[in-house]
Amino acid sequence: MDEKLNNLRLRFLEEASTVASADQLTALRDKYLGRKAGLIAAEKKRVGSIPAEQRAAFGQQVNQLAGEVESELTKLGERFASQAESEALERERIDITLPGTRPRQGHLHPITLLRQKIEDIFVSMGYSVEDGPEIETGFYNFDALNIPVGHPARDSADTFYVNADLALRSQTSTVQIHTMQRTRPPLRVIAPGRVFRRDTPDATHNPMFFQLEGLNVDRNITLGDLKGTLQRFVELMYGPGLVTRFRPSYFPFTEPSAEVDFQCYVCAGSGCRVCKGSGWIELGGSGLVHPKVLEAVDIDPEEFSGFAFGLGIDRMAGRMYDIDDIRLLFENDVRFLEQFV
Repeated sequence: MDEKLNNLRLRFLEEASTVASADQLTALRDKYLGRKAGLIAAEKKRVGSIPAEQRAAFGQQVNQLAGEVESELTKLGERFASQAESEALERERIDITLPGTRPRQGHLHPITLLRQKIEDIFVSMGYSVEDGPEIETGFYNFDALNIPVGHPARDSADTFYVNADLALRSQTSTVQIHTMQRTRPPLRVIAPGRVFRRDTPDATHNPMFFQLEGLNVDRNITLGDLKGTLQRFVELMYGPGLVTRFRPSYFPFTEPSAEVDFQCYVCAGSGCRVCKGSGWIELGGSGLVHPKVLEAVDIDPEEFSGFAFGLGIDRMAGRMYDIDDIRLLFENDVRFLEQFV
């Protein structure tokens, strides 16, 4: 064999013995077998300088070297491919004898859990569940609820306005107007849902929160019916024996109006951290439906009367689950929500 070709062969074998990766193998292939810059291609270009009688033998030697180099590179490639396959199999190997991992299941949000419990209680008392739009006109959000122009509740500092006559509803009382427009008395409905007010977020306030509206319209409805209904609700919600009390208050859509408290379900009225030592927990606002509200939906207040109440579901959830900051209910922290599975 030509001495230069023999030296090139020995040099290749030495370099091939040090190849340790597929990338190095590719580089070695390009170095020796590259069509333009490969070392063997350079040897083929020497044919013109070889004496005529030696050219055939030289050409055979170059081809023999190229075949030997290709064969050795192929063997190395197969070795690296086999090694990579073995590593992949080991990396992806599954031990079928190991116990399986159960996928984590989702669960209902604490607000939803409480809302469902409230709905079940009132449905058992003969109420139906109603819903309504979250964007309302001034008529449904204010006028029909006896909240006149100029009332502070209509100010943009308290209400989220979409335009001059549309706003995010500031109470679920709007649903009672829709219901009374399409359904004639007698009727008993509750309306749970989101409401929106321009409150600064803190431990007990949020600009978006959940509220429950209750409405009962029939002939000869009195404050006694309201008190009995809320008393029964409290007993079914928190346990028997709890007492309710009414405190005079004012709401534009009820007359007379009252704030309702119930005896603390933790300390039974003796005073504790949950009720802040007072023995009482605020339930919500209530009262007899104002005659002007009935007139706004073409119901004769001389023939029919009714009561309405509004409960804050978020605050009820905070008290029931001992949550000291209702903002936690809306931060989507899985560590917090997992407690309510």
